[in-house]
Amino acid sequence: MNRPGERISRVLAAVLTTAVAAAVLTGCDGSGLSGDAKPSGSGPGSGSGSGSAPAAAGSGTSPLANPEGAKPGLAPLTSEQDRAAARRLIEKVTTKGRGPKTGYARDRFGYAWMDTADGVPLARNGCDTRNDLLARDGRNLRYRSGSDCVVVAMTLNDPYTGTVIDWRKQKAAAVQIDHVVPLSYGWQMGAARWDKAKRQQFANDPLNLLPVDGPANSSKSDSGPASWLPPSKRIRCSYAVRISQVAVKYDLPVTAADKESMLTQCGG
Repeated sequence: MNRPGERISRVLAAVLTTAVAAAVLTGCDGSGLSGDAKPSGSGPGSGSGSGSAPAAAGSGTSPLANPEGAKPGLAPLTSEQDRAAARRLIEKVTTKGRGPKTGYARDRFGYAWMDTADGVPLARNGCDTRNDLLARDGRNLRYRSGSDCVVVAMTLNDPYTGTVIDWRKQKAAAVQIDHVVPLSYGWQMGAARWDKAKRQQFANDPLNLLPVDGPANSSKSDSGPASWLPPSKRIRCSYAVRISQVAVKYDLPVTAADKESMLTQCGG
């Protein structure tokens, strides 16, 4: 377990790095919900009463510069060079038909949000995965009294809606942690045959996790990109890249329709 001083240094370093880039993303799902969950909400970008405004342009990190998912946020890919690189990555993803959901349960991927999923960034640092992500993507972070881990307030530059959400723990579901490749989707595409350790890695890997607007995430459920894309069109190519990064890392196929949609988002 990291000592408190070491964790504070890590958090400050993440915030300072993102400040140089522009603005930092942040978020949390106090109920531990992922893209497979469906809490009530008033619609994408609403912030569930937490307050929202347009996000700063260029906030977050390019997925092409963040292959491990340890850096904050998800920035748009706007240059033709980057979009061409995105298409090359997407082309590496294999395809197959979506299998049955038989036997799927959230706990088949470990409890949410475990700190003991070995083999992924930020594991076993004394703070659960959810709060690690808030520290990674958050700005104006406030911690629970006596803790350097539990975030109780922050600001999120939400990549999915392009808005800024002022989040407070009292309205936890306003921001959720999204599994970019949903756990149920992964189960149907091959994770049902993985061992327990690999499923736990998949569920707690920062590469596959983003704090985002809760209602937008709820509308996604366990959809692939042929059925659901972020409301903000400018982020859709980056979203496709992140899906591809996860799929390639875990040797996980997507459906042919999902791959076609991903290529389309990047000009393919």
